[in-house]
Amino acid sequence: MLKWFYWTSWLPENVSTYGQRIDQLYEIIYWTTAITFVLVAVMMIAFLVKYRYRQGRRAVYNHGNTAIEITYTVIPALIMVILTGLSIPTWARIKMEFPPTDLQILVLAKQFNWEIHYPGPDGKLGTGDDIKFDNEIHVPVGKPVELVLAAKDVIHSVFLPNLRFKQDAVPGREIRAWFEATKAGKYEMPCAELCGFGHSGMKGWLYVHPPEEYANWAREHLGGGK
Repeated sequence: MLKWFYWTSWLPENVSTYGQRIDQLYEIIYWTTAITFVLVAVMMIAFLVKYRYRQGRRAVYNHGNTAIEITYTVIPALIMVILTGLSIPTWARIKMEFPPTDLQILVLAKQFNWEIHYPGPDGKLGTGDDIKFDNEIHVPVGKPVELVLAAKDVIHSVFLPNLRFKQDAVPGREIRAWFEATKAGKYEMPCAELCGFGHSGMKGWLYVHPPEEYANWAREHLGGGK
């Protein structure tokens, strides 16, 4: 089948280790809903034609059909169960199975920018010697990165379309998530949760560097840290 015919070909380039599995789920859900839409539309048009107004024809009332009602209830339920069963392994891998890593970054959201914190000399996040940047995350390619997400004011959402990453940042909570980039580059990081008047301008960037380039950046900006 031609690439343009696929839903996932419309998405931004995937540069995440788990992105392909997410794209496959999108593909399945897309075609399931597309086929369902076509079937419902065809049936609706067929009924409109069959039961259209005709001169001299009297209305006939149908009080229901148990078999048909059970069928159109059970089939969608089975589809939902199947989609859930296909999604759970991917969800568990992404949300619950964190790969080992020594690179941890705090993303602190506020109206209307991202505060990015790297551990300072003490090697711990959330302390007075954190090294801070605005709207920029720098990571090496091919290495798992753990993000600690928090918010100062309202709910925000960290969205990295190319990484197939999206996670809310909620006031009063620290939410952990991870990704691993497979390709160096500069990737957009908008806020995906309506957070106030300046929401549309709340955007940052993820810079994924080759290992040597990242090491040079870390020496220059993190004092030789991670």
